[in-house]
Amino acid sequence: MYRNLFILPVLITMTFCSQNSQKEKEKADIKSNVIIILTDDQGYNDVGFNGCKDIPTPNLDRIAKKGIVCTNAYVSYAVCGPSRAGLITGRYQDRFGFGRNPLFAPKDPNQGLPLTEQTLASALKQGDYKTMAIGKWHLGAYKKQRPLNRGFDEFFGFLTGGHMYFPEDLTLADISEVKSQYAAYKTRILKNNTRVDIKEYLTDALTNEAVSFIERNKENPFFLYLAYNAPHTPLQATEKYLNRFKNIQNKKRRTYAAMVSAVDDGVGKILNKLNELNIEGNTIVFYLSDNGGPEKHNGSDNGPLREGKGSLYEGGIHVPFAVQWPDVLPAGKKYDKPIISLDIFSTVVKYAGVKPKNKLDGVDLVPYLTGKDSSYPHDYLFWRKFDQKAYAVRNRDMKLVNANGEKNELFNLTDDIGETTPLNNKTKTDELLKMKNHWDSQMIDPVFLGLRHNKEYNKLHPDRFDPEKY
Repeated sequence: MYRNLFILPVLITMTFCSQNSQKEKEKADIKSNVIIILTDDQGYNDVGFNGCKDIPTPNLDRIAKKGIVCTNAYVSYAVCGPSRAGLITGRYQDRFGFGRNPLFAPKDPNQGLPLTEQTLASALKQGDYKTMAIGKWHLGAYKKQRPLNRGFDEFFGFLTGGHMYFPEDLTLADISEVKSQYAAYKTRILKNNTRVDIKEYLTDALTNEAVSFIERNKENPFFLYLAYNAPHTPLQATEKYLNRFKNIQNKKRRTYAAMVSAVDDGVGKILNKLNELNIEGNTIVFYLSDNGGPEKHNGSDNGPLREGKGSLYEGGIHVPFAVQWPDVLPAGKKYDKPIISLDIFSTVVKYAGVKPKNKLDGVDLVPYLTGKDSSYPHDYLFWRKFDQKAYAVRNRDMKLVNANGEKNELFNLTDDIGETTPLNNKTKTDELLKMKNHWDSQMIDPVFLGLRHNKEYNKLHPDRFDPEKY
C-alpha cells in the first residue's frame, strides 16, 4: 500500500512533465508569422521612439515598447530600389548588379531584380507560408519580375517607385497608357494581375488590405511585406490627417506629418488585429524606413545625422528601426551595436526552418538582441554608389566615408554621430580601405541603366512605352 502511494505522485509528475514537453514541442513546431513594415523616405528623427516631438507615432512606438529599438540600424543603400533589393534578398545588391535605382521599363527583363536572386517570399514558400506584398514594389515591372512571380501569393499595390495618393488622381487604366517615367504614378492599383479602382486614400487602402490578409491567414504561417509609399512625394494627405497638425506652420512639414500619421494609424490597426486574433506573441514585426529622409524635398527630419537620402553620410543610410516578437524578444530594450536590413532575411529563415538558395550577407539577430551573444553582429558593413565612385565602411565605432568619390573622411560615430570632425588616423583609414577593396572585388557593375539615365535610356529604347510591344 505504501509503495503504491509513493508511485502515484511519481506517475503524476511524469505525466505532467510529458504533457509540458509535448506542449513545448508543439509550440516549437509552430512557425512564426512575419511582417515587414517599410516606410519610404522617412527621417530618422520622425518617430517618437527616436525623440520626435511634433509628430506623435504611438503605434510605431508600441513596436518599440513591446520589442527592441536598434539605434544603429542601417539599410544597404541610400535610395529606394537598391535598398529594397538588399532587404528582400538578404544580400548586398551589388553582388547581382542592382547598384542603381531602376527605371519604369515594363518590357525590359534586365530593369529590376535578376531572376537568379531568391526573395524572402520565395524562401518562405518552402516552409508553406502564405505570402503577400502590399504597396510599393520597385523591383521590376517586367512580368517575370513582378511579385506574383517572385514568391508572393498575392499583391496589392504598384510597380514603380512612387504613386499618387488620391483615388481621383489615378487616371491611367494600366501601363499601356504610360508615356513617361513619372506618368506611372497615375496608374490604377494592381490587385494580383488585375487593375482595380480604390475609393480611399492610398495609405488607408494599403492598411486595409494588410488587415484583411492577416485575418484570412490567421490559421497559417504568413509573411506580409507591407511597403508603404508614404511619406515619399508627392506630398498628399487628407483633411482627416492634416487637421491633426494645425500647429505646424511649415506647409511641407505639416503634410509630411499627416502622411506619417496615416501610416501610424495603419500600424495600429495591424497590431490590434494581431492582438485580437491572439497571434501577436508568435508574430515577428519589423519596422524600418528604406533610406533616410530627403529633408529639403519632403519636410523630413534626420535629427543629428548628416545629410539625407542619396548620401552615404549617416542621414542617407542610418534609419529608424524597431522589432517586436513577444514570444522570443525582450520588451522595451535598446540595442546599440550596428545591424543592417540584410539581417532581416537571415533572422526570418533561421526560425522558419528553410534553407536559402544563395549565400546571405546578413546574420540571425536573435542571439544578439536577447543578449545571448555580446559580440558585434558584423565586423564590417559596406556601402557603395557605383556611378559616383562613393563608398563607406563601418567597423564598430569607426566609419570611413567617401561621399563624393574624391575625399576620404574617418569618423568615430560614438563620439561624433553628426560626422562633423574627421579624424587623422592613417592606420585605421588604410585598414578600412583594405577591407572595402576586398569587399568591392566581390561585387559586380550595375546590370541596368538607372533613374539618372532616363534620357539616355529613352534614346537607346525608343519603343520603351509602345504598348504593342508589352
